Amino acid sequence: MDFFERLKGVMKPLTFLLLVVISLSCNPVGELIHSEEVLQWEPDIVLFDSLNAVEQAGPETILVTGSSSVRLWDSIHTDLAPYEVMQRGYGGARLTDFNHYAGRIIPPGPFKAILVFVANDISGGDNDRTQKEVVMLFKTLTGQVRERNPGTPLFWIETTPTPSRWHAIDQIREANERISRYCEKQPDLFFIPTADIFTGEDQLPDSTWFRNDMLHLNREGYLIWSERIKEVLREEGISP
Repeated sequence: MDFFERLKGVMKPLTFLLLVVISLSCNPVGELIHSEEVLQWEPDIVLFDSLNAVEQAGPETILVTGSSSVRLWDSIHTDLAPYEVMQRGYGGARLTDFNHYAGRIIPPGPFKAILVFVANDISGGDNDRTQKEVVMLFKTLTGQVRERNPGTPLFWIETTPTPSRWHAIDQIREANERISRYCEKQPDLFFIPTADIFTGEDQLPDSTWFRNDMLHLNREGYLIWSERIKEVLREEGISP
């Protein structure tokens, strides 16, 4: 806000206020920064604060963070072994609130790698982000990670094609493709593709891998997810 502070001294109060409002309204991170949609996650983030105070990352630690698929991954330490894992997942995380809390979710530290899976920005609902907004928010997140964790490899896990959200698959695919193309052009930024392992020969999502809600992975789903994640980590030189 240094720029705004300088302007404040030379502009009339009402003009300054208008400028701030316009700036935030053009920014999906800023527009919801104090909304109930974002602040509802404060209790979850407070828990992360407590965990970060006692659970310190080391040079071999891989941080896996994101939305409910990460939070519900009870077998993560076993499934991703022999990698050393720190787990930080919460509810229905979207990139807007994730960006708002990123400094508390992803603490500065000597992580071997950071893996992010946030899959709720496009779900087929009225409050969906556009594909362009999702990519912009992703770029904002990578900027934050680069600032606090410079040189740490960052992996984005592709949004899973789920039966419950199949009606939004075209938008989900486009956002995935845009993020994948962006990752290809950036150093230490990687895309973990998963759509192929969760769809059958008919190119439809395979319900075999999902819980009854047809959104979250079941035990078998987590196993094939973890194998793909470890495969890409090894390909990019991140060894246990």
